[in-house]
Amino acid sequence: PRPLAKAMRYAEKRMGNRGDGDVKNGFYPELSNMVTGAGWISAGPGYRHWLFNDQVLFDTSAAISWRLYKMAQVRLEMPKVAAGRVVVGTQVRWQDLTQVNNFGEGPDSLEADRNEYRLTSTEVVGYSSVKPRSWLSLDGRGGLLDSPELRDSTGPFRRGNPQTREVFPNDPVYQVSEQPSFVYGDLSLAADTRDARGHPTRGGFYRAGWSTFVDQDRDLFNFRRSELEAAHFIPAMPHVTLALHGWLVASNPSEGHTVPFYLQPSLGGANTLRGYPNYRFHDRNLLVLNAEGRVAVFTHVDAAVFVDAGNVAPRVGDLNLHQKSYGVGVRLHSRGSTMARLDFGRSREGWQILFRTNDPFRASRLSRRTAPVPFAP
Repeated sequence: PRPLAKAMRYAEKRMGNRGDGDVKNGFYPELSNMVTGAGWISAGPGYRHWLFNDQVLFDTSAAISWRLYKMAQVRLEMPKVAAGRVVVGTQVRWQDLTQVNNFGEGPDSLEADRNEYRLTSTEVVGYSSVKPRSWLSLDGRGGLLDSPELRDSTGPFRRGNPQTREVFPNDPVYQVSEQPSFVYGDLSLAADTRDARGHPTRGGFYRAGWSTFVDQDRDLFNFRRSELEAAHFIPAMPHVTLALHGWLVASNPSEGHTVPFYLQPSLGGANTLRGYPNYRFHDRNLLVLNAEGRVAVFTHVDAAVFVDAGNVAPRVGDLNLHQKSYGVGVRLHSRGSTMARLDFGRSREGWQILFRTNDPFRASRLSRRTAPVPFAP
């Protein structure tokens, strides 16, 4: 439809890039830099400006969500070192997450034990990326997660759930007066052959990552993490795309240490098990597989049907695909970006209605600079 096409072109012009692939100078709407669980929508202002003859990018943004989640970030980046084959940057990010879901640890956690907590954190990170080929990158980062603060949940649209510290008072996280600061570092190797990151129709991405977190204050929460992730997009027939995705996360705490629940990988929500609520399952290890068929109804509208399966476990050898969900959805997109999507997911625990402004397999791990806290896909 012509009005929809016109709206997509306008949105792409306002949100998009220069012809040479560099982002534009000026203000932009910040719509998608919020963690899972923030609510139906988040929005705020952003501003970018190139400095020193377009060699250094200054970027800052802030946003507030439906549930009063808040974030602010400032970034300086040099993306054109060695003719664009090397990227170096630094970022400071603050967030206040008012109502984070928790159900307890392990694959057998109960929906009836649903509880909430508030998490506030500040991170400082330095990062670099080396691209020997346009599709291949070696990425590294090191940063400080400065004493994340756990408090009682607050904000609008409260669901009447109890506080996490009341339901699980013996969790190791609540045995200390305040959370420690973490120094962390990671290294990843990624191949990305997608034709468009925001709305791929062919190609794929494949990633292996290794990270370590060191407790600076308590000597209780040191651990290492390994990840393997892949997605492939197949143009099965005219106007039909098949999207396949798989992700494995394995955590290995040091002797006598544990992984705090807010840094354990989790399943549930808009990008993994779409028939379950956000953070429905969490543990040291995670496995998830997704399959999605997309049919182009109009130039800028896709209908989708999907199946998800996965689980969490304390040991990698115990992982399985026992948690399942399925559903249908609609995607509104420009040529290369998903502007909005609406998914209806079903599991043994009921229905979930999910609205987001990005592709479910957008692979934020490829561009995320700070550590995800809480760990969410």
